[in-house]
Amino acid sequence: MSGFSDAALEKKLAELNNSQQSIQTLSLWLIHHRKHHASIVKIWLKEFTKAKDSRKLTFIYLVNDVIQNSRKKGPEFRDQFGPILGPALKLMGQAVNDENTQKRLERILNIWGDRNMFDSKQISEFRKSLELCFKRRFDNGEPPVKMSRRDRGETLENVKENREQEDPDKNKKERRKSECNEVIQFDKEGKKEVHITLSPKLPANDAPEPEELIKALQTLENAASSDGIVRKKITELPPEVSDVSLLSKISDQTQAEALTCKVNEAVELLNDYNGRLLKEMEDRKSVTKMLHEFTAAQKELLIQAEERLQEYKEKLCKVYQVREELRSHVSSLPDLSQLPDVSAVPLPSAGDLFSLR
Repeated sequence: MSGFSDAALEKKLAELNNSQQSIQTLSLWLIHHRKHHASIVKIWLKEFTKAKDSRKLTFIYLVNDVIQNSRKKGPEFRDQFGPILGPALKLMGQAVNDENTQKRLERILNIWGDRNMFDSKQISEFRKSLELCFKRRFDNGEPPVKMSRRDRGETLENVKENREQEDPDKNKKERRKSECNEVIQFDKEGKKEVHITLSPKLPANDAPEPEELIKALQTLENAASSDGIVRKKITELPPEVSDVSLLSKISDQTQAEALTCKVNEAVELLNDYNGRLLKEMEDRKSVTKMLHEFTAAQKELLIQAEERLQEYKEKLCKVYQVREELRSHVSSLPDLSQLPDVSAVPLPSAGDLFSLR
């Protein structure tokens, strides 16, 4: 994936449209760069404020996709978007005046509430922000306008995609098939090139990314259990720090103070090492879970690839069948060389055709 920058994000938001592919592609890119979550949310709010009213719902769909698909990665986006979604929805409620958009926003809020994406207090605040704006417009004599699909620039395909954007977890198997053909467009020396990859693709929240798994495994290479220096220090601790029977050999205060210092140093060393070992155990559990998820995802990808391979084999068989039918049809056509020779008969001239007799 391309690197993150403010300018790159602004460009991607400017090119964002209400298609499922556009939203999911940008969502995956944002999740990949989630360490920049603060800048991402700040730029999103700025571009959302500047966007035309007809594009604001697409920005909300993007937030919905990012928050739902980044749940397993961490709460960064949910925590960052939480405080600004109230003002954003209020702004959208002031700008939007059609019943369909209102229903879609309410549906998104229902999904967030049902799946505990935000707590009930936040969901209530979001609803109040929307309802207050809509109510105020109704009180001013502006009833909601029921717009046609043509007025909203929608097609039947857009309507289906919008429903899936509201609920990314629904019908994953159906969506997965359409995601296999990913269209990637980029400019090269002023010319737009289009590449289509037929590789199967899973949503971002189904498995860890390879880079994350590699990083986690590399972290375990420097874990506490492999720290030979500290282990050697522990084995070289004097026996009097752990053997209570040796306390009887202490004859004066100086020896007692010296032993106390040694014991304190040993306790500090062991506490630090035990803390690192506990962290290593948690890391190993996390890596084990990541490996299981990654393996399961790869197996599912293999199944998808085999399904796609079978699908294209069937299409290839159809192509061969049509080709044989065409060959048979061509072979059944009359042989032009055996037709009577009509070249000797002169064709009438234009004068002959239009002459009056």
